[in-house]
Amino acid sequence: MPKLGQHFLINKEKIKKIIEVLELKKGDTVIEIGPGHGELTEKLKVKSLKLKVIAVEKDKKLAGAIRNLIEIQKLRNYVEIIEGDALKILLKLTKSYKLKTKSYKIVGNIPYYITGRLLRILSELENKPSLIVLTVQKEVAERLIAQPPKMNLLAASVQFWAKPEIIGYISKKDFRPTPKVDSAIIRLSPTRANADSTQTNAENYYKLIKILFKQPRKTILNNLTMTMTMTMTKDEIIEKLKKIDINPNDRPQNLTIKQIIKLSSTLL
Repeated sequence: MPKLGQHFLINKEKIKKIIEVLELKKGDTVIEIGPGHGELTEKLKVKSLKLKVIAVEKDKKLAGAIRNLIEIQKLRNYVEIIEGDALKILLKLTKSYKLKTKSYKIVGNIPYYITGRLLRILSELENKPSLIVLTVQKEVAERLIAQPPKMNLLAASVQFWAKPEIIGYISKKDFRPTPKVDSAIIRLSPTRANADSTQTNAENYYKLIKILFKQPRKTILNNLTMTMTMTMTKDEIIEKLKKIDINPNDRPQNLTIKQIIKLSSTLL
């Protein structure tokens, strides 16, 4: 097992699929998180599309190896290798390169253990990319796209700012070393559907979903009263829920994103 938890995708058809899903256009900038040995990097049509690829690799040896690959393939004018932790530098990176939403995309075959933190960082980007394509654990991908009656904290967190889709599945046999579970290719399309929400409303939304999904098997009312009785009575909470057509005895997993947004505006 590599020390940073990498599993390198070796299936060329799956790599080709990931690139297709990126919908690359001439002049695009691509941030690649964890390029590894360059399995995907070298397949990007950087010359013909005149792409700017910023590849962020945490592993020093891998960063050195991919630099050699770039030199051999004479791609130095198109591909820049940055040695560092994407979780720590991604926010600064998008600002320092002055990346605009319409002109850049993010792609990565990421270690499973950083998925949650990476998604949180992506949600905080001021100028989000036009498209994000990631390879993640199959079960995580299925939680991401969940709809009522299977809404969950992860889905509610991501669907507030993006539309997630599963593009396809990848067998664990398509990686080296072989992980214990299968993977999925997910496409996240950042949406402006909630762009009218102020920063305060966004903070209220995230605060609310943590309350709602703290104990998913309990009713909406029970979860809210455990936390909010300091600011309002149980009867007041019931009244506010009914006013926006939410059944107090329903469970959080049955709520839609629009209902949660409305509820956060009403309660907080």
